[in-house]
Amino acid sequence: MADTATTASAAAASAANASTDAPPFQLGKPRFQQTSFYGRFRHFLDIIDPRTLFVTERRLREAVQLLEDYKHGTLRPGVTNEQLWSAQKIKQAILHPDTNEKIFMPFRMSGYIPFGTPIVVGLLLPNQTLASTVFWQWLNQSHNACVNYANRNATKPSPASKFIQGYLGAVISAVSIAVGLNVLVQKANKFTPATRLLVQRFVPFPAVASANICNVVLMRYGELEEGIDVLDADGNLVGSSKIAARHALLETALTRVVLPMPILVLPPIVMSMLEKTALLQARPRLLLPVQSLVCLAAFGLALPLAISLFPQMSEVSGEEEIPSRKGRSSKRRGESPSGVDSRKLSTWKTGALCRVSSDPGAWKEQRRLSHCVM
Repeated sequence: MADTATTASAAAASAANASTDAPPFQLGKPRFQQTSFYGRFRHFLDIIDPRTLFVTERRLREAVQLLEDYKHGTLRPGVTNEQLWSAQKIKQAILHPDTNEKIFMPFRMSGYIPFGTPIVVGLLLPNQTLASTVFWQWLNQSHNACVNYANRNATKPSPASKFIQGYLGAVISAVSIAVGLNVLVQKANKFTPATRLLVQRFVPFPAVASANICNVVLMRYGELEEGIDVLDADGNLVGSSKIAARHALLETALTRVVLPMPILVLPPIVMSMLEKTALLQARPRLLLPVQSLVCLAAFGLALPLAISLFPQMSEVSGEEEIPSRKGRSSKRRGESPSGVDSRKLSTWKTGALCRVSSDPGAWKEQRRLSHCVM
């Protein structure tokens, strides 16, 4: 019955959209194709769009009601696909998909760049003391932990000890490496003061990258033993896969290294050149505002690029033993090079990377938090 109502709404919406460029609306699914890098890039630009931070309570209620009307087949005439996509974008940016509760603004994906940029600026401040190094590394990992927890999978709650373990591991590794590298640089007698200052600016990157890897390993090591959910071509759950878990863990770790690279490497290079200009030498008070703008630009570009590297759904190829939910096991063969085969198996990367909807009527927004934390 619900499917019939949704079909009727889809027909009504398509009739009003003959002259628009927006693709046909699909409830709970991405607007852009996820098979190409460009499609994923456009998709994540929507997710991190900071304009959704300024959506009013009234506009949010209207968006939610519009989607409910579409779902139940009571959509009013004249509603366009663009309006439906916009409503879904607003709802997914503000409300948790499992609890339908509002996510605290600094911990939303759309707030990650605005609220994370001041932390990046702090990480890259020159001439840092031991206390300031520890503070900014701690603040960065604390912000990441809060973002992860606010966007957690509420349908499969993880014990608080797992979050605490990942948080402490990330903080300890980030602080240890940052402090250790700073001490080594200070003791390097061969460096000139200018070279020492430049090298110190690059210290945050290895510290943050190692903390990211430590965090993902501590948070998701259990998946290597248990595997992650595997679906068939029709979206039916057929069991779990350890091979898929290894692939997901590797892709997550790789993205966590790629993401902070332009954010923490490009600004020091750009600032080292800008500081030599006559303008900034004559007006040193402009150094901090200029560095903030450079960090904001690098952050805004790096985030959607990094989290678009890998598709949300991967395929399990080859032959692998996949235990079923009922304890049985079945062998499935992936597509052969000749193309003659049985069905491919797909898997949604789980844990903090992305999640499967608990709503049987639609896939909910997949949140790639493991890709997004620095």
